[in-house]
Amino acid sequence: MKPREIGIAALFIIACLAAGAIGALATYPAIPGWYASLNKPAFSPPNWVFGPVWTALYVLMGIAAYIVYSAGMKKPAVHDALVIFGVQLGLNLLWSLLFFGLQSPLYGLVCIVALWAAIAVTIIRFYAISRTAGLLLVPYILWVSFASLLNFYVWALN
Repeated sequence: MKPREIGIAALFIIACLAAGAIGALATYPAIPGWYASLNKPAFSPPNWVFGPVWTALYVLMGIAAYIVYSAGMKKPAVHDALVIFGVQLGLNLLWSLLFFGLQSPLYGLVCIVALWAAIAVTIIRFYAISRTAGLLLVPYILWVSFASLLNFYVWALN
């Protein structure tokens, strides 16, 4: 990779990590009080698991987006795929704001269903451009599937 390409790839990764960091601003203050007080299902992982998993997922997302971008932004399929990617990234951030910021498992549940659908469409669009880019998002949709189940149970138990 040329230095310019490395810089662009880094920008995609940083953008994804930044979305996560903004979401964390709403998340972390709610963990010791509100989130700790919630009834959670037995399969709920310890809180320390979420940070490393999300960091890895944001890095994979950034790499996938860069791969698609590098296929040529003038191509309508690339442009459209990256727009959908932006939508799902926005929904990802919105989930943190709704679930933790507003302390609403219900609003979080509605949002995470939309997020899951947007990720699925993103995977399909990315895969059509680059098999690698599409596959890099599979861990993300698997984790969001698990998070959706967790979100549902938090809503149902509280």
